[in-house]
Amino acid sequence: MRALREVMRMYRDGGLAVREVARLTGVARSTARDMISRFEKSGLAWPIPPEVGDEELERRLYGTVGVKRGHRKLPEPDWPTVARELKRKHVTLQVLWEEYIAQYPDGYRYSRYCDLFRGWEGRLPLVMRQKHGGGEKLFVDYAGDTVPVVVDRRTGEIRRAHLFVAVMGGSSLSFAHATWTEQMADWIDSHNTAFAFFGGAPQLLVPDNAKVAVIKACHFDPMVNRSYTDMARHYGTAVLPARPRKPRDKAKVEACVRIVERWLLGRLRNRIFYSLVEINAAIGECLADLNDKRVLRQFGKTRRQMFEDIDVPNLKPLPPEPWVHAEWKRCRVGLDYHIACRQHHYSVPFRYARREVEVRITARTVEIFLGSERIAVHMRGSGNGRHTTIAEHMPASHRRYGDWTPAKIREEAGRIGPMMSLLVEKIIENRPHPEQGYRSCLGIIGLEKRFGADRLEAAALRALEVQARNYPSIKSILEKGLDRVPVPTSPEHEPILHTNIRGSGYYH
Repeated sequence: MRALREVMRMYRDGGLAVREVARLTGVARSTARDMISRFEKSGLAWPIPPEVGDEELERRLYGTVGVKRGHRKLPEPDWPTVARELKRKHVTLQVLWEEYIAQYPDGYRYSRYCDLFRGWEGRLPLVMRQKHGGGEKLFVDYAGDTVPVVVDRRTGEIRRAHLFVAVMGGSSLSFAHATWTEQMADWIDSHNTAFAFFGGAPQLLVPDNAKVAVIKACHFDPMVNRSYTDMARHYGTAVLPARPRKPRDKAKVEACVRIVERWLLGRLRNRIFYSLVEINAAIGECLADLNDKRVLRQFGKTRRQMFEDIDVPNLKPLPPEPWVHAEWKRCRVGLDYHIACRQHHYSVPFRYARREVEVRITARTVEIFLGSERIAVHMRGSGNGRHTTIAEHMPASHRRYGDWTPAKIREEAGRIGPMMSLLVEKIIENRPHPEQGYRSCLGIIGLEKRFGADRLEAAALRALEVQARNYPSIKSILEKGLDRVPVPTSPEHEPILHTNIRGSGYYH
């Protein structure tokens, strides 16, 4: 308004032409002419009365500030609703503009509509600029801070619990779960719990490049852990790790981690927990407030409401059973057609001896693969160093030997005869451990094929009489034919007569 007052002073008081006024004041000739014209039409007197300030002068000459004459005010679209609808599948700005123009025929044209939306979107926080469709991506990570847990009430020993965090890309519905470690077993268990929480599986899982998820990080083709890949395949999803050293690829979960740490750890800092169950119960209560009660200012809805609108229609249904965590290990089959796994030995078919195999280990089973073929499966045994053997895996000769149990040894000995049965019992009784006598008994019973049951029974009688209770002695008796010769009886010993021997009568 200062320029206007100067223009009018030169024009009225100085009597200068418009061209000269424009030259002296430094304004455009058209602008100077417009100022003079507006002043003349305003009805104001010259000089301008002192009580008319700049704002009043501008209002009298140009109308209400911020309102352009000749322009109509168009209905403004609800941009948060537009952004929320764009997350739905097959929804575009063209579709939303057509709905808008059908409701407001005098509204913005399509190009202006898109420009205004881009301008509104550009003013949002940086994390909101990523485009995540409904049910498309689930971002997962571990929080940096841990939660203290008292594991021994008597000593006060404290153990730190780790926080697994997952967040839906479309709705920002957040999930957290406490585990003892960040190892594969807890990593998989946390995913199972997260899928149950969301009630479905997304199209993609987006972790960072932690070793528990990615064996070898690569910008173009990362090598994902095999157990993690199998779990994703079970739920009908896939793993798409973030690019190395590109945290913006998972900015959604990075922001969620900060929110969870502030929302959960800040509220739970003064509480004492004695188990993971207590921690996860408290986390569930805090997450209910975060997801169900806190309204997102950009969209005017809670995370739960946005999840129901955006993500739920696009989530994949969960399989009937949750994924059972499995670990893979390479082993070589030994000469005894067994593999050693977790301090226990498991059999495979004997024809695979010396071959390298892969072992899939779960909490209950041990599966053995050669290439893509499963060649054996066992119930998982305890790590006691013992063997779990399936009879069908053994060669025929080993199977026959393995069928000999203590009960069967006694049964076969009783079939041959009572002397043979007594000999077997004596052999087993006289050994420090009963199993030490089983092999000797097997050898003796095996002599029946060569010499017959009758001769073996006679040899057993002779062995009992001469106290020769072992396999070499029985074999020698049979080979030399001593089983057919009666044992000589020893003659009665005559009393020894000597002056130095007093005899039994001395004591009567």
